[in-house]
Amino acid sequence: MMLFYLERMDVDLKLQDAFFNWLQMHIVHEARPLDEAASETYDFFALIIREDHAVSNFHIVNEVDLMKINIAYEQEGTMKQMSFDREAAEKLLDDINSNPIYNNQ
Repeated sequence: MMLFYLERMDVDLKLQDAFFNWLQMHIVHEARPLDEAASETYDFFALIIREDHAVSNFHIVNEVDLMKINIAYEQEGTMKQMSFDREAAEKLLDDINSNPIYNNQ
């Protein structure tokens, strides 16, 4: 089981960092749906994105691109997109899968 403990009041993330962390946790959560820590951390970053950055309607788009993962979102009434390197976004899941401590699922 992954262990993440994040204190809400101690986190001041830029939107790009919050989206990257959310994306990594989205990938982990999709691959490991029974991992409660992954689910809680995924929800935590979604909360930061919504509350700290006034973002709504965010989701992954264009998942067929082998090099990038794109996130579409709405902020201040405007639709926007942000792109992330696929390999970097998938690294956390790769690290978890390569560590025998986390492979009890």
